[in-house]
Amino acid sequence: MNVKKLITNIIFFISTVGFAQHKIIMKAELDSVTNTIKINQKLVYLNTSKDTLSTILLLDWANSYSDKETPLAVRFAEDFRRNFHFAGYKTRGFTEINSIFNNTKDSLTWKRFNDIQDILEINLSKPLHPKDSTIVNLSYSIKLPHYKFTGNGYTNEKNYNLRHWYLIPAVYNSKWEIYSNKDLFDFYAPLINYEIDLKIPNGYNLASEMMQDEQVTKNKKEIFLRGNNLRDVKLYIQKISNFYNVKTGEFELVTNINSGKTNTSTKYKVANKIGDFLKNNLGDLSTDKLIISSIDQRKNPVYGFNQLPQKLRPFSDEFQFEISLLKSTIDAVLKKTLVINPRTEKWVTDGILVYLMMKYINDNYPEMKLGGALTEVIGLRWFHAADLYFNDQYYLGYKNMARLFIDQPLKTPRDSLLKFNYNITNTYKAGLGLKYLEDYLEDKTISKSIKQFYSGNKLKLSSAKQFQKIIDTLANKNVDWFFNEFISDNKKLDFKFKNVEKIGDSLIITIKNKRENTMPVSVSLIKDDKAIYKIWIDGFTGKKTIKIKNDNADKLVIDYERNIPEVDRSNNYKNLKGLLNKPLQVRLLQDIEDPSKNQTFFMPIIEFDNIYDGLTLGGRIYNRTLFKAPLIYKITPTYGFKSNALIGSASLVFTQQIKEYGWYSYTIGLSGDRTSYAPNLFANSFSPYIDFNYRRKDLRSNLRQSIILRNVAISRDESSELPLETPNYSVFNARYLFRDFNFSNSFTFQGDFELSKNFSKISATVFYRKLFLDNRKISARLYLGTFLNNKTQSDNNFFDFALDRPTDYLFDYNYLGRSEDEGIVSQQYITAEGGFKSILDTRFANQWIATLNGEVSIWNWIHAYGDIGYLKNKGLKPYFAHDSGVKLSLVEDYFELYLPVSSNNGFELSQYKYTDKIRFKVTLSISTLIKLFTRRWY
Repeated sequence: MNVKKLITNIIFFISTVGFAQHKIIMKAELDSVTNTIKINQKLVYLNTSKDTLSTILLLDWANSYSDKETPLAVRFAEDFRRNFHFAGYKTRGFTEINSIFNNTKDSLTWKRFNDIQDILEINLSKPLHPKDSTIVNLSYSIKLPHYKFTGNGYTNEKNYNLRHWYLIPAVYNSKWEIYSNKDLFDFYAPLINYEIDLKIPNGYNLASEMMQDEQVTKNKKEIFLRGNNLRDVKLYIQKISNFYNVKTGEFELVTNINSGKTNTSTKYKVANKIGDFLKNNLGDLSTDKLIISSIDQRKNPVYGFNQLPQKLRPFSDEFQFEISLLKSTIDAVLKKTLVINPRTEKWVTDGILVYLMMKYINDNYPEMKLGGALTEVIGLRWFHAADLYFNDQYYLGYKNMARLFIDQPLKTPRDSLLKFNYNITNTYKAGLGLKYLEDYLEDKTISKSIKQFYSGNKLKLSSAKQFQKIIDTLANKNVDWFFNEFISDNKKLDFKFKNVEKIGDSLIITIKNKRENTMPVSVSLIKDDKAIYKIWIDGFTGKKTIKIKNDNADKLVIDYERNIPEVDRSNNYKNLKGLLNKPLQVRLLQDIEDPSKNQTFFMPIIEFDNIYDGLTLGGRIYNRTLFKAPLIYKITPTYGFKSNALIGSASLVFTQQIKEYGWYSYTIGLSGDRTSYAPNLFANSFSPYIDFNYRRKDLRSNLRQSIILRNVAISRDESSELPLETPNYSVFNARYLFRDFNFSNSFTFQGDFELSKNFSKISATVFYRKLFLDNRKISARLYLGTFLNNKTQSDNNFFDFALDRPTDYLFDYNYLGRSEDEGIVSQQYITAEGGFKSILDTRFANQWIATLNGEVSIWNWIHAYGDIGYLKNKGLKPYFAHDSGVKLSLVEDYFELYLPVSSNNGFELSQYKYTDKIRFKVTLSISTLIKLFTRRWY
């Protein structure tokens, strides 16, 4: 052993003397050919609990990649991430256990705890009493996964990002706190002292946050790593290292975060600035070295304009680097030094993170706008978005989900959060909550509490209760509402002025709490755009009346500083002078909501809806901002260049949430539309409707139910060439929809009842799709429909059940050419009613229909399909129909081609004009296409 290594061991030994701690001594060797690490590990486990243990549970997150049924694989499927399911076995990782034995060489029995692939249960040879320790020796190998799944593992260039790559004990705190890897960045392990002897091939470099020494032999590089009080060992092994070191007054920073064109001196200046800020706000950080990788940054980025391509970002390279490094550094410090449950109590560290980031911006960049340099661009600077400050992004991130009714309580376990809530909303809401509480307390209680909590709980097991106790002790007001309602519940905040009376020199103000909570609210008197008086009103339900001096104010504002994360701030203003409570604002293009204005927007639009109208040009007048609102109106007049006519649509929609789950909301609406349905012929539709919507308490569940009641009134132009028996008609439609759409299993049931003057009918559709572990996919769709009465025989099948191409008399489908019988647009396929792809002699049924559509995958995006069914027309025997062929699913459910092979028509491949028989499915709706990408987040 060389002198340098000896000194390192002595320092390590001295630092651990007298300090009770788990310890891991490990010898590991990386094989870059097989992407495998062979490990011999000694675990010294100390029972720090009051219980006697007979087993020890280890986290084996390296084995979470082992198959398609691990908790990690299930999480990927829930998020519609396809790459893991369809990945080859060689790119997935696993753990292979060779032996586990105690210090006397006796083998220890082990198993997968409750059959969970990434949790290991080891039976001890004798009970482990409190304050006693035991030694467990493990020999195993780790097959590393490809980094594309989570960022951990080997890259295409044979570099290695190692995290969660070895066996580590779980936290025991009166019970085992075990969590599977779900790519949530919430690894929960106790503090451990490490000695690692790692061998890697020559030519590689290692970056870590541990003390390290190395010696080089002919074929190997041997690296000795030492570290105390670590929750995890992160190693980055690269052929050409892109990490750089920055020493600050508080710690040494090792990072490969892209700094753009930021020069070295600026990097040092920024790092020291962040280090000083953290010391002032947290105290001593108790870390000498900190490693922050670009993977950490990608997992927890600064969302917003920083997500744009580099050339489009409206911030300087220096500011982007600074704000990214700030967030990553705060996050890394909290994760390294605070041992708090990251799956159930993450709101504590999230709140501290966002609170500190907001404070840093207020201290250093108080005038920084959310849009950066874009706020100075002529045209863009007129938008309300240009008025928003950088810290306003946190409220916007929370409001987005709250307005969609899919925000979740801060105490929700992290693996139960929607992806948007996990990444953005709950983190932002926690920080906003601390700012709200700080404003309410009107002193420095929160900043003092954060510093005291961090200083008193770093490098030891802590909890949210300890944080709460500190705030309770320091606060000068009762703050039970914050922990019992804001943190624990999901009740929205929304206050409004109910009534304001002027009596002498006083104002009698009645505030209404529109939600069921007892959280406080502030009211300010505004004069000449400045607050001249502010009062906090403690929590109340219903209405509350207060009396204040008028002082000749211009207006009253609820939450003038905008520190209360209300779901709706548009009702926070009461004008004390003038006629209009809020001025009307008309803006070109959509903007972010300005609660102090009544906003109306105009957006030019250019679209292509059908071949009869051709390209359409017009405008949309509407009141919806970038966030959903309860009442939305939209008027869209357009001009069709081919039809040479004015067409368009209009709608008025009101949505109300009545519960958090179950039948949780309803929507009442009116819609009208004018469009071409044939050359130079137009159809007008008008429909009042009401929808009732159901969801489970678990918002990650894709199960949804809805009941839709509507009346569709249609009037159509007539022509001598296209006689219509019933040009004008009205249909009442009641629909029930049950849908559970998932990556590997999908089930849908839809029941319809239609009632019109000349007919009534019922129908049901059942759809099932299954993706098997061997990548084979099957789907089946059953459609049943029957007329209860039918007096429409003279309408040329218009209201009949269709085998392959419905007439769409309710105008529900996006047909490119709904009246076409030939040409490419007539070959458009929409999965509806009979669902057949071939065009047969009998295409409609005026009595009843029963069809079954089936598909099975052949290879990747190539599928075989087959359809069978019966159609019954009055006075005729049931007609048996069948067809089969090949489907090319280029983008599933969005862009597909159907190639008929055989049907009642015979062997279609050999028939004349075969290309006319090919059907296609295409989605041109932007809103529908967006759902293809956002379903991972919502």
